[in-house]
Amino acid sequence: MNVRHIGLIAKKEFFGLSSEKTIVFAILLQVFIAMFSSFLMVGLTTMYDPEAIEGYSTGTYGIGYVGADSPLIDEFEKRPDLVLHRMGLDAALAALYDRRVAAVVYVPDTPPDAEGPVTLTLYLIQNDLQSSVINVKLKEVLQGYEEELREVRADRRISFPVDLKIPESSGGENFFEFVYGLLIPLLVLLPAVVSAALIIDLITEEYQRQTLETLMSTPVTFGEMVWGKVAACAVLVPVQAGAWLLLLQANGIAVNNAAPILLHASVGGLFLILLGVLIALHYRERTSAQFIFSTALVVVFLFVIAVPYNPFNLIVRLAVDTASPAHWLVLALVASATALLGWAATAFARRVGETASGAR
Repeated sequence: MNVRHIGLIAKKEFFGLSSEKTIVFAILLQVFIAMFSSFLMVGLTTMYDPEAIEGYSTGTYGIGYVGADSPLIDEFEKRPDLVLHRMGLDAALAALYDRRVAAVVYVPDTPPDAEGPVTLTLYLIQNDLQSSVINVKLKEVLQGYEEELREVRADRRISFPVDLKIPESSGGENFFEFVYGLLIPLLVLLPAVVSAALIIDLITEEYQRQTLETLMSTPVTFGEMVWGKVAACAVLVPVQAGAWLLLLQANGIAVNNAAPILLHASVGGLFLILLGVLIALHYRERTSAQFIFSTALVVVFLFVIAVPYNPFNLIVRLAVDTASPAHWLVLALVASATALLGWAATAFARRVGETASGAR
């Protein structure tokens, strides 16, 4: 193969990427993820830690209080973010419906030292984000009220809970898990997936636009054309991933081992790109090729995630500087598989080019 021809094709494709909708929309998607990462963090952390959502709420909420006087009123007064409003049940529910209060608490006239339990009724708006916040805040208030009831009824207790001295959390674990466990791998590996999908468009358009015969009339061979397109797409992976790492560091997020991370992303990206090349050369039609590639991508990801030292895990470990030297062995294995795919893609492209020359 002529390296100069490959470079010319790569240069042409690289400068023409601005007109490719695939890469433009993919970059916009990555920008969207980065811009709204804080909102994503709230939603994702709430799935496994509902109390995490309270830390993102700084407003003051009105609570409708219905029923008899109780020590629960004193618990509410300890919270500056909850304002209690005494009212009747009908008026309280109407205020909740009109969103003039965030919740309604009904307290029966059961004395704290009564024989039976004190049954409280809480009214919230169904399927509402604000209700999730209020639910967490009220949980702390009700826990304080529960402690008071336990003290009043202490003479009846026959067993006592074990007092655990658990250190208070700093509140930064959710941010750490989201940024290093999800955001960094997502932003680093997404360019590899995008470039692999892009190579399919670049190859199949040669068939759809019927420009293959024109290409074959030039000194550039079909294999050189394919590798030129591969080179253009492969360059995008470290460029985009490196840009995201720089932006993260500019925002005060420390990312260790940037060079090994980019190396892993580049080799993995080249593997996916060559996989896309084989699929595109076989199907030669964009819709079918993209569908098969998406299916193959899911299979590859499921297989990769099942391996303990997978690229996702390694990128996280490298970012926090806890990776062992074994990541170089993983890189070597991925590079070997990539070289095998490169050989297969070259042989396939040569055969396609010979077939096209014979037909011409």
